[in-house]
Order: sequence, then structure tokens, then C-alpha cells
Amino acid sequence: MKQGCILLACLIGFYYSKSQSFVEERKIVFPDIPGYWTLKCDFHIHTVFSDGNVWPLIRVEEAARDGLDAISLTEHIEYQPHLEDMPHRDRNRAYQLAAEYAKPYNIIVVNGSEITRDMPPGHANAIFLQDVNKLLLEDSIEVYREAKRQGAFIFWNHPDWPAQRGDAIATLTDLHRYLISEGLLNGIEVVNDLTFSDEALQIALDQNLTIMGTSDIHGLVDWQYEIASGGHRPINLVFATEKSEASIKEALENRRTVAWYRNLLIGRDEFLIPLIQASLSVESASHIGPSAVAEVRIRNHSDATYILNNSSPFTMRTSGDVLTLKPNGTTTLFVKTLEQKASFDLTFEVLNALNAPGSHPEIEIQVEVD
Repeated sequence: MKQGCILLACLIGFYYSKSQSFVEERKIVFPDIPGYWTLKCDFHIHTVFSDGNVWPLIRVEEAARDGLDAISLTEHIEYQPHLEDMPHRDRNRAYQLAAEYAKPYNIIVVNGSEITRDMPPGHANAIFLQDVNKLLLEDSIEVYREAKRQGAFIFWNHPDWPAQRGDAIATLTDLHRYLISEGLLNGIEVVNDLTFSDEALQIALDQNLTIMGTSDIHGLVDWQYEIASGGHRPINLVFATEKSEASIKEALENRRTVAWYRNLLIGRDEFLIPLIQASLSVESASHIGPSAVAEVRIRNHSDATYILNNSSPFTMRTSGDVLTLKPNGTTTLFVKTLEQKASFDLTFEVLNALNAPGSHPEIEIQVEVD
């Protein structure tokens, strides 16, 4: 009996340690960039308070496991399929529950909601709201104006959604141009759930909108994104001066974001390149004996698997020009420098990053030889 208890205790201990290890490993990691904190955020999430499948507390626990800094539970204002089973009078209720539960986790919960209309204008998220109930308005323009009166940041949701765009091509309409001109539309989802839109990215660049990437999760994060098999939820990386709601809002208003989706980083060069450069550092570099081959060890400090296309004047001795730098690990390159050098620069096109449709940023890594 005693031996059985000891064995059971050992098994429980082993399972707990493995479980805790997995929880730590799944936390999303990206470094800060010069002048800003890199905050991990998801501003499009649903619960049973609209058409989601889970209670708000589950969303907080998922965010904690993923290492997120901020979330917003953006329930549909007009679409409430669970209302007969779970009547509620206050459209702020999901936010209130989540905000209270999130305090010990140090997760910021932003009050938000999804404006749910036919196209145009389609669906949009308004976040940093004061009272969602006041958005229960019939007029499709007035609801944007009310959100803005409350100080909201508003972004266009899944503009390529086939249910509203049969060709799945995000297209700017006259109504969207009006909303943008009036300051009533500030961002656009380039990434939503399992989809990425080149056309939405181009609209963001052309119209000077904030690039947004969200999960729009309705079921379980673990199932939707196969977390146990190494997947990750899509998120926004927001570059803020501090971890606070006000600072996050200021960063969104000033377009300081990068979306992360299926290992693809999507953003403007002014934030995308510093993020990549902060992710990669040279651990050591030395020539092999008297040869003109330098052994360069590069550390990746992020969860992204960087795929680099060598555009340097130097070639690699043990690989081709396309290199893979594993996440949170060190990769060794053998660079043919033609002669022994005290220092040299490596330049790469970053293939798992986009700064425009079909366009990849280029980075430079300075190497100092020991």
C-alpha cells in the first residue's frame, strides 16, 4: 500500500512538472526594441456572451498560458445567439468578469465590442470603450461616432471574409473611405484567425491604418492553433512606452504594431526591422585556424523561426543561401570571408517577414571576429 502511494505521488509529480514545463515553453517570447516594450496582445476574442463557446475566465487563463500582456473580449453587439440560455442586460459583463479575474495574472483587459453590420461597412472592433450598451444603435455610422466619443480605437475586422466578400479580396468602399477620412476607422485586420490578406495589408499601407493581427477565437485556443504540436495563436505585437492601457492605446493610434501569424511577421519597416535585429545577436565569431572561413554563432532570442536569404558578398561553406535560425536557440554559420577579417557585415532578406505584399525586409548583422 505504501509503495503504491509513493508510486502515485511520483507519477503526479512527474505529470505536474511536465505540465508546468509545457506551460512555460508555450509562452510567446519576443524581445523589446529600442525605446519600447514589446507587448503581446490579442484584441479580437469571443466568449459565450456572444457567439463564443467558453466562459470569459477561460480566455484569461489561455492568455496567461500564452504569455500575453493584453486582451479584449469583443462580443458582438447585435449578434447574441446564446441570449435565451444566458440572458444578460449589461453588454459590459464579459469585460467586467475577465478584468477582475485577470488582476493576479498582470494581464490588461481592454473593454471592447464588435460592431456587426452588413458590408459595407462589415464588422469592426471598437476597443477602449467606456460603455458598450451605448453602442446599441441602428444607424451604421452613428455607432462608429458613439464609439469614437468614448475614445475608442476602431479597426475593420476580416475585410476578406467570404461571407461578406465572395471573392475573399479585401476591397475599400466609399463608405470605408468616409470612415477613414472622419477618423472613425483607425486600423484593419491583415490577419484574422487562420487567414492572411495581402489586399488588407496594402490597404493599411495606402490608407495609413494600423496593421492588426488577431485570433478572433470562438472555441479553444489550444485546439484551433494546435498548441501542443508547436502552433501559436496569431497576435499583435504592440510597441509601447510602458505596460499600461493608455500606452497601448497610444501605440495603436501611432501604428506601432507587427502582426505574428504562422511564423510570419507582418509590419512596417520602422518597427519590423528593429524587432528582427533585437531578436538576433552574434554570440561569437572566430576564424577557423589560418583559414578565411569564419565560424559565426547567431542567437535567436524570439519564438519566430527566422528564414534568411543570404544577400551578403560572402557565401556559406556548409549550406546554401537560405538559412533557418531556430527559435530561442543558437545556429552556427560557416562564412567564407575570402580573407581573415577583424569584422564584416552579413546582410539577409528575411523571408518569414513582410513589409508589403510580396516584399521582404532586409537586415544587416555586424560581426566582430574574436
